[in-house]
Amino acid sequence: MKIEISDQPYRYISEDSKECSSECAFLVTKQNEKYKDDAIARGAHSILTPEECWKLFGLDRISVIGITGTNGKTTTASAVYSILLDLGHKAAMQGTRGFFMNDAPVEGKTLTTPTVLNTYRHMAQAIAAGCEYFIMEVSSHAIEQERIAGISFGLKILTNITQDHLDYHESIEEYTRIKNLFFQDESKKLINKDEAKADFNFKNAFTYGVENPATYKIIAYSLNNGVSGVMKHFEEHVPFVTSLHGFFNLYNITAAIAAVHLVTNDSLEKIADAVENFGGVSGRMEVVSTEPLVIVDFAHTPDGMEQVLNALKEKEVLVVFGAGGDRDRSKRPMMGRVAANYAKKLYVTSDNPRFEDPDAIIEDILAGIEDKSNVYVDVNRRNAIAQALQDRSGDEVILILGKGDETSQIIYDQHLPFDDRVVAKELLAAL
Repeated sequence: MKIEISDQPYRYISEDSKECSSECAFLVTKQNEKYKDDAIARGAHSILTPEECWKLFGLDRISVIGITGTNGKTTTASAVYSILLDLGHKAAMQGTRGFFMNDAPVEGKTLTTPTVLNTYRHMAQAIAAGCEYFIMEVSSHAIEQERIAGISFGLKILTNITQDHLDYHESIEEYTRIKNLFFQDESKKLINKDEAKADFNFKNAFTYGVENPATYKIIAYSLNNGVSGVMKHFEEHVPFVTSLHGFFNLYNITAAIAAVHLVTNDSLEKIADAVENFGGVSGRMEVVSTEPLVIVDFAHTPDGMEQVLNALKEKEVLVVFGAGGDRDRSKRPMMGRVAANYAKKLYVTSDNPRFEDPDAIIEDILAGIEDKSNVYVDVNRRNAIAQALQDRSGDEVILILGKGDETSQIIYDQHLPFDDRVVAKELLAAL
């Protein structure tokens, strides 16, 4: 992909050496530096660093908010975006759900954090659309691969650190180190004070929390009929109300309120009032049906599952879930153990098996479940959801975990149409 640029001695910038010519400069990054000589051989006009490219595009004209963490990135980013728009600011958001500007979708889902040049392109588009703020999710892969190189962040946010992506990072210690690497500079940062694994540069650091003293501290909350609470910031106390569910969303909303307060001149009271208009994120604790109650959620880590299940601990829950193939195997028995601790019955099935044997993935999950008397196994995800719906009775809740708002199932290298929400509705209509 080449990006056209004006007022330079060359016409284009590209990260792909094959596209280089006397009219095209080559943006060298950690991912493509081995192709630098090839770009030169093809006649690349110039070799640019991300920092040079940042200046060329004039990207310091927008305030960048970067959010990382194992869970909560998407909901927190979406809440910040929603609040900013409700307060009359122009904003753009890039992440798992795609690229949005001023409340309109621009591009569909790609990587959580795209390549350097793609992110810069989105930022330039946002500036052209008059956006003051650019909210982006930052994955651990992107931090390690330096896909955020050159970006000057106005605010960095940490949600939490629990096990994920160990297929790539190989150990929880390395994964934790990479996440914390994002917070070692002196830029403004907002840290979850209740996250014991957080390690950050204290300069320009602000905190939020529920259990520990923090810059933005929740002093009272309720999880009945949504998440509501009272936040204390120095001597100021502000109440807020949302339709979201779960203790974990209390953290996401707290982070969002604090973030908007740190990057704008808006009062904390106005920001808290705007929270009520945020309805949540598609595929995150999404209610597919109320009678019976069927909920779909993206949770695909042991901690993520525990947070969602804990939010429904007063209910009898039937859980449908699997685990992704070609990903961290060590979390699979842990996922099984967590589900067994909370659920009345488990329906273990496929998620996105990719190139792994789905039956072998299921066996890994079952290894973490001691009592298998309430476990139903079916490698066919549609059949597993159907069985759970047929078995349900009384006030039991069906919880379908792992894929959220994904609209396909990855089997080998094929993306086959499959949406948990659509499938559940189809099966309910046929009952």
